Amino acid sequence: MAIIVQKFGGTSVADAEKIRQATKRVIRAVKDGFSVVVVASARGKQTDQLVKDALELNPNPPKREMDQLLSTGEQQSVSLFAMALDASGYDAISFTGSQIRMMTDSVHTKARIVSVDAGRIHRQLDQGKIVIVAGFQGIDEHDNITTLGRGGSDTTAVALAASVGAEQCEIYTDVDGIYTSDPRIFKNAVKLNQISYDEMLEMASLGAGVMHPRAIEFGKKYDITIHVRSSSEDKEGTLITHEVPQMEGVVVSGATIQRDMAKISLVGVDNIPGNAAKVFAHLAKAKVVVNDIVQTEISPEKANLSFMIEISDLAAAREAMDKIKKDVNCQNVFVREDIAEVSVIGVGMRSHYGVAEKMFGALAEAKVNIDSITTSEIRISCAVDEDQAEKALEAVCSAFQLDKPADLRNA
Repeated sequence: MAIIVQKFGGTSVADAEKIRQATKRVIRAVKDGFSVVVVASARGKQTDQLVKDALELNPNPPKREMDQLLSTGEQQSVSLFAMALDASGYDAISFTGSQIRMMTDSVHTKARIVSVDAGRIHRQLDQGKIVIVAGFQGIDEHDNITTLGRGGSDTTAVALAASVGAEQCEIYTDVDGIYTSDPRIFKNAVKLNQISYDEMLEMASLGAGVMHPRAIEFGKKYDITIHVRSSSEDKEGTLITHEVPQMEGVVVSGATIQRDMAKISLVGVDNIPGNAAKVFAHLAKAKVVVNDIVQTEISPEKANLSFMIEISDLAAAREAMDKIKKDVNCQNVFVREDIAEVSVIGVGMRSHYGVAEKMFGALAEAKVNIDSITTSEIRISCAVDEDQAEKALEAVCSAFQLDKPADLRNA
């Protein structure tokens, strides 16, 4: 029997009525002939409340204890979900991450999945049961509970889909799919019918909050089709899948805005082999995730090195730079906290010219100054003043006609 994984976010299981509505989708899939694995997040704002409670008692709580605490939210959700299914006459069983041996590394609050033992899940499915698994959590080799960080339940769902050989992974959320841009800012954004793993990975890493990058990475690696759908409306959402030829006909698929960023610039670093490696070794040791890196030679002897990080990592990054700046003979360190990043993404950039010209022209016309520019094969990102970020996003969305379906846009 084919297997489908269905993930329900916090708003989809926020109260008893929402859980009942979610179980109807599960029951429909069972009636359609699927074996179903459900992944559930903590209900509503429960995780936020647990964090608030912890910080009231300890402004700097031990990360291991935070994982112990935060994992309880999902445990409540899966038990309640199983009870609701039982009340509807369906045999269901719930598991925590540790009970299905969702093995992770030992980086508390930001753990990464190492392996999943799908045997226990398959045995329950073979008995005709619906299996419900707590998202966002796992266990390390020392039997410590770990959590996967922001977007962790999405990652749990796609990892489970890969491990059990699921036909598809459905992500039910409070939006009805992936849009060309954030409709809260660009009001005329349109929903995409499908998007490639690479495009979605770029969009997710650059501020699109619907899916987490690590979930997309799993999908791409194991070729799991991800269907992002509305938990409140019964209609098709957006398929995240492998690239198909017609996708390259669309130059830009979407645009994003990434706030809560900081930029650190090391000015006058000795321009010798190994210094960049020293800088980023210190950042890695401090577990700081670096987004964009720009190095420019200002003389044969000196270079400037800049990188973007999330504002939540700023304290750790500052400390790391204080330790390394003498070793690389850095003349000065500048930090910008009033910065955001606006990006356009599309696999069509590989085969079309003029994208950079159009983007920079749109920003110039909107009188938005560009602090720095970084690119990949399928995206262009501009760092701008945070107070100009929304204006910048609207400008590039209009320039690339992201208010129209893909087949109605001009190349």
